[in-house]
Amino acid sequence: MTTIAIVGAGPQMGLAIARTFGSQGFDVALVSRDRDKLDGLVGTLGAEGVTAAAFPADVLDREALTGALKDAAARFGGIDVLEYSPVGTFGGTALTAPAETDPSHVEFEMNFQLYGAIAATKAVLPAMREAGAGTLLYTTGAGSIRPDPRVANVNAAAAALRNWAMNLHGELAGSGVQAAHIGIDASIGVSVIPGLEAARPEQIAPLYWELHTTRRDEAELVFRLDGEGFPRA
Repeated sequence: MTTIAIVGAGPQMGLAIARTFGSQGFDVALVSRDRDKLDGLVGTLGAEGVTAAAFPADVLDREALTGALKDAAARFGGIDVLEYSPVGTFGGTALTAPAETDPSHVEFEMNFQLYGAIAATKAVLPAMREAGAGTLLYTTGAGSIRPDPRVANVNAAAAALRNWAMNLHGELAGSGVQAAHIGIDASIGVSVIPGLEAARPEQIAPLYWELHTTRRDEAELVFRLDGEGFPRA
């Protein structure tokens, strides 16, 4: 069996990605800090015939996050795909405009987005390198590509994660391990930012499968909606 670990799993993108990979025979390891939410997702996926398990951990707790991924690998016999998606949470800090941003406003977001992704990667990459196979996928919102001054501190951390992920893609080229960034240039479910269209999670999730299977040479896919509300990437 093959396994995807979804860090930051929730009822929108996390569930849609789990369903996409689960429909292809993947087991699913769900990681987030909310045990009750995870148990609900496990139940939903189980009712749909997807084998899933919950591994609670806060991405800000590096030891707990590493332990959760190690436990998932032990439970399922390894992790073939890691997906890290802090999109939509805005962490736990105030949103700031560029000139109002203090270092502390960015520090939390860097811990949450970039440093969490690095810690998760460190937990799974050695085994992927040894196997000569695997996929590492990192999600950010529109601001990593098309900055919005209303959320400058979040954008700065997201852009750092995007840059790191794309550099990782280059480093791993030829190793059998794919690393890539997915930029979601749309709101998910309901538009909460003026000028940003809303998309359904199931419209976006196929990009993750494509990067794992048919588009392994690409470092980035960006999801956008066209003028008619149809996805393009």
